[in-house]
Amino acid sequence: MVEFRKATEKDLQSLVELNVRLKRLNEEFDPLLRVRADIAERSREYFVEALRSPNSLVVVAEDNGKVVGFIKADIRERTFYEPRMEGSIVEFYLLPEYRRRGVGANLLDYTVKLLKEKAEIITAEFPTLNEIAVEFYTKLGFRGIISVYARESP
Repeated sequence: MVEFRKATEKDLQSLVELNVRLKRLNEEFDPLLRVRADIAERSREYFVEALRSPNSLVVVAEDNGKVVGFIKADIRERTFYEPRMEGSIVEFYLLPEYRRRGVGANLLDYTVKLLKEKAEIITAEFPTLNEIAVEFYTKLGFRGIISVYARESP
């Protein structure tokens, strides 16, 4: 049975491994998302900082002691808009064998409940060309509000 909880430092290696998988998946969606050679080291630093920050939340999905997915969210102030506090889901990965079984939706629901303690609006960031993510979030009541476009410098 998959359980959800806040991540701890003992989850660090699993978070790094899953985040590397997520970033490699993102790389498949768009060549502007090329993974760095030092992705594992950067992921480790990223999660160490997130686990210590009062403005970040990392939640894991665990099955029989194995971390099978995670969400990393940031609490941000929306300088110009109401509601002022935003819980932004910036990383979300679930191993393929746990998808399409309700685990992702339950992990998201658990995370949203925790985020609501500090934030009044919940957003999610993901590659624009990730149609699976668009379908997933839309099905769960999210809608697009901001688009970010990029190009490489000439």
